[in-house]
Amino acid sequence: MTGLNATHDPARRSWVESANAAGADFPIQNLPFGVFSQGAGAHRVGVAIGDRILDLTALEASGRLVPSPQERVFADGVLNPFMALPQAIWSETRARIADLLDAEVGGPQGLVTVPLVEATMHLPIFVRSFTDFYASREHASNVGSMFRGPDNALMPNWLHLPVGYNGRASTVVVSGTQIRRPNGQLKAPDVDAPSFGPCRRLDIELEMGAIVGTPSTMGQPVTTAQAYDMIFGYVLLNDWSARDIQVWEYQPLGPFQAKAFATTISPWVVTREALEPFRVPTPERIKPLLPYLEEGSANNFDIHLEIDMAPSGAAPTTISRTNYRHMYFSSAQQLTHHSASGCAMCTGDLLGSGTVSGRTPDSLGSLLEMSWNGRDPIAVAGGTRTFIEDGDTLTLRGWCEGDYRVGFGACAGTILPAVDYGR
Repeated sequence: MTGLNATHDPARRSWVESANAAGADFPIQNLPFGVFSQGAGAHRVGVAIGDRILDLTALEASGRLVPSPQERVFADGVLNPFMALPQAIWSETRARIADLLDAEVGGPQGLVTVPLVEATMHLPIFVRSFTDFYASREHASNVGSMFRGPDNALMPNWLHLPVGYNGRASTVVVSGTQIRRPNGQLKAPDVDAPSFGPCRRLDIELEMGAIVGTPSTMGQPVTTAQAYDMIFGYVLLNDWSARDIQVWEYQPLGPFQAKAFATTISPWVVTREALEPFRVPTPERIKPLLPYLEEGSANNFDIHLEIDMAPSGAAPTTISRTNYRHMYFSSAQQLTHHSASGCAMCTGDLLGSGTVSGRTPDSLGSLLEMSWNGRDPIAVAGGTRTFIEDGDTLTLRGWCEGDYRVGFGACAGTILPAVDYGR
């Protein structure tokens, strides 16, 4: 299991001066991985440092960074070949990059860096599969109370296992991608038959995404300790949701079209190793877990999370502030449960945590909760909202704060009108 090492030293400084500024998302202690291009250039793998990107594809080609002597793992502009290497290589590569960027032992000579503002960011991984969970007790209790009443808010299985469903990897997109409002079947409570048309109750889900690096073997479950180590890193994740389509279609098998149209992730993958100083335990158990889900260490993280909402032409309004530490089931427990049947986990699998909600009205992770299913409008710049309107931009932000800041950057998307089937 990864512990603290020299890459976490709060005294380290980089020769990239912007990385040393107070409140910088990407100091030398972070070093998140991403994929970028310039102009019409090829996709390249890089690490964010301050306001610049260190080009790892160029660094590997020059021979100054060699994660694998058998192949160039950064040559294809995707992180999967690197994530598939042994976990010790992840750590050794991170340490080597930190040394190259260190103000005392490194220097800019022979290194290619690119200003962040000049780069176009791309999906950092090939998403092998996408699974979305439902692991915040506060969120599940709010939604359950809304539709079944407070006495039946949590389903009987909820406190015993991380509830989840298999989603669509094909529509996972990087931050900045515009999202088309989905069409689907809709049925109002006072009519006998459904109609077809644009979603009217479009929502967000503030989540974290865990990315699997080390695969598992079909038929071989993994422990929570093994699952923790298998995770390469984390991203912000917005699982866009069509609530009115969902409420009609989800029984008896769960979400389908209401979730399949888009999932947005942030472009920078913050490594599990970078998050080590910010580990916290899961909340106190209400009911004992079965032994296979028990954890021998603190596998949650203290990650501050925010949601900004900006109507077209208006300034953003922060509509939620919450924390990932509220999650009742950790990503390691989710991964363990996923493998418990013998399901093989693959390099590039993406696990959505489920909506992250806190206990107060200003810490909720979805508009469904904030507006209480449209009953209570939310104040934003230029007016109010109950759900998302065309032209609105939703932005998630996240960071850990201690002796230094480890940021995730932004996870943003703007809503376009639905396709008009009448044309």
